[in-house]
Amino acid sequence: MRSDIIKKGIDRAPHRSLLKSIGYTNEEIQRPLIGIANSANTIIPGHVHLDKIVEAVKAGIYMAGGTPVEFGTIGVCDGIAMNHIGMKYSLSSRELIADSVEVMATAHAFDGLVLVPNCDKIVPGMLMAAARLDLPAIVVSGGPMLAGQRPGSAATEKIDLITVFEAVGAVHSGNMTTEQLAAIEDAACPTCGSCAGMFTANSMNCLTEAVGLGLPGNGTIPAVMSARLRLAKAAGMQILHLVQDNITPRKILTPSAFKNALAVDMALGCSTNTVLHLLALAYEAGIDFDLNIINTVSANTPHLCSLSPGGQHHMQDLNQAGGVAAVIQELASAGLINLDCITVTGKSVGKNLKSVSNLNPQIIRPFSNPYHDQGGLAVLFGNLAPDGCVVKQSAVCDEMLQHEGPARVFNSEEDATTAIMNGEIRKGEVIVIRYEGPQGGPGMREMLTPTSAIAGMQLDAHVALLTDGRFSGGTRGASIGHISPEAMQGGPIAVVEEGDRIAIDIPNKKLRLEISDNDLQKRLAKWSQPAPHIIHGYLGRYSRAVSSANKGAIVK
Repeated sequence: MRSDIIKKGIDRAPHRSLLKSIGYTNEEIQRPLIGIANSANTIIPGHVHLDKIVEAVKAGIYMAGGTPVEFGTIGVCDGIAMNHIGMKYSLSSRELIADSVEVMATAHAFDGLVLVPNCDKIVPGMLMAAARLDLPAIVVSGGPMLAGQRPGSAATEKIDLITVFEAVGAVHSGNMTTEQLAAIEDAACPTCGSCAGMFTANSMNCLTEAVGLGLPGNGTIPAVMSARLRLAKAAGMQILHLVQDNITPRKILTPSAFKNALAVDMALGCSTNTVLHLLALAYEAGIDFDLNIINTVSANTPHLCSLSPGGQHHMQDLNQAGGVAAVIQELASAGLINLDCITVTGKSVGKNLKSVSNLNPQIIRPFSNPYHDQGGLAVLFGNLAPDGCVVKQSAVCDEMLQHEGPARVFNSEEDATTAIMNGEIRKGEVIVIRYEGPQGGPGMREMLTPTSAIAGMQLDAHVALLTDGRFSGGTRGASIGHISPEAMQGGPIAVVEEGDRIAIDIPNKKLRLEISDNDLQKRLAKWSQPAPHIIHGYLGRYSRAVSSANKGAIVK
């Protein structure tokens, strides 16, 4: 066993003595030592219950003959960190989480890992660590929150956190009272768990299952269901089989597995943040992956599920319809899934699907009757984004799929938000928010507040928003992010001027600043890099080391 280097032979008597000081017996020390990365805390709704998930994992490990060893990681709640300096720490925390798991697993010679995340950057951070370490590993998330019920409405009208964000914009525009907002605030998030729509957390938990590193059900079983605890026990037992058979993440994370995950991503209409995280995971796994593959997969994969924020269904509905496995089954029936890929079940994708069926074709539409013929995401290129940018095309209304309008330029999220809330944005305009990229932010903040305000003010069918920052999985509308190169790196977005015409053509994957190439080059030649916003502490170090968004915003 790998853990023999800390527990076997007379030279390791001091090590065993320390383990015994914790309370481990000789019998426990002799078993495989399974590290459990526990990201529980009492500030993230999706993590407040993870102590119970971890106890179930421990039970499973003991039942299968291993010894569980728990350690903690940090986590950021994107909703609470939104629209202030805290959001600069969200994406950057992904690297700290990956590094901390690497440190703990290597320093203590664990034989395998069970990774217990739930929310936005914690899931990919742990996935990146698993790929980097290439120890037998399995992920079991905390599960999604149940949707709330709109106050005074029929039981079928569900709401979630995005309803609250958009209601703020409605109040500012005079379309809602503060009393109505307060009632929505109280009702929108009724349980623990990752927020109830196909936002970033649930997107990544679903893709963890789709890529093969989570057991069936990982993406969709609600946090409050006993099935989630049973899943955690099953994960605890299964890690011992993975250790015994030496099934490691890099044996699972093949190019075909990534294509499977992308197909599921497109069918579900996942968050644009999945692009950043899949790029980063592929880097850690040693897999070539660039933005062009997204358009290739999207062109061949229909959008089968209409989930919040782009639709009315929520994660509990997807779970009742058969979950991620049923989506994979629909895609497999059309030949869009590689059935031979191995997964943490120890079996292939094809064998995992033997008893799976679509239990509700209204929630998971069949391949022959999709919501959209193409997948949920698209990557656009053009003189404004030479290295690409990303949009959730499934959440864009038909009127905004092609749009041209004058630019309204802001050098920070705060400035743009103030203008929106003050009613300064007019129909037809294109909001440009720059210097919010990985380096320029630093930290590549999500723009959920301005996009939600636009939707709440009923401007989402008339106004586009472009940024070198990124968006929450809860964003809808013509919101185009990850523009690369970013402004801080001298990308063309840095020289957009107030009133410039910008042309958006999502069907043809184009984004263009309507000036001549000669004029664009003259502007770029005159540009000089502004002073960085933050130079000290973690964010200062991060800004100097982070890559562009089109490379996954990784730190090498």
